Amino acid sequence: MGPPGAGKGTQAKLLEEHFKVRHISSGDLLRAAVKKKTPLGVQAQCYMERGELVPDDVLLGTIEERLRQDDARVGFILDGFPRTLPQADALCTLLQAMDTRVDDVTSIEVPREELVKRLGGRRTCRECGTMYHVDFNPPRTPGRCDECNGELYQRDDDKEDTILARLEVYDRQTAPVLNKYRAHGLLREVAGLGTREQVFERILAQVQKH
Repeated sequence: MGPPGAGKGTQAKLLEEHFKVRHISSGDLLRAAVKKKTPLGVQAQCYMERGELVPDDVLLGTIEERLRQDDARVGFILDGFPRTLPQADALCTLLQAMDTRVDDVTSIEVPREELVKRLGGRRTCRECGTMYHVDFNPPRTPGRCDECNGELYQRDDDKEDTILARLEVYDRQTAPVLNKYRAHGLLREVAGLGTREQVFERILAQVQKH
């Protein structure tokens, strides 16, 4: 867990490689639906473009379907979910029905001004979804993806006015989720400044400890 721009996706992928369990990103699931113009994607798009959370009834069915796939049965890493108390409660109910549970909740903590800088410089490939940053991780050819040569663009939710709206939504709706997991002794807070390797080592130390 963590606010937009904290590096959840990057760290989740590193954990996926280390523990050999699936990284499941609610954002990736929704963006795939938007790209395919599914009924779910059409509903989700209007909320995502305004920097608002996608309603639970649009999101929860997609999450459940993904968690019940064979490759998630040995374990999974959730990225960007749950974001609200109702989502956290629904996840608990779902996992109980699947005879499993949340083992650990890691929150990546990053100062607000750093988040705005990170998000404002992000660029995404239209074709394969690979992400870059104009300062921290630029592509070899400006405006083109290193992986597939697709066009890079700035997502609507990475523009400054939307960034600020997203951070306000996070503070208002996700902080209570952190409090819930803290009360259950599951929450580990990790500083998110530094290289991705430094942050990964901090997260890994916390996960292995608990």
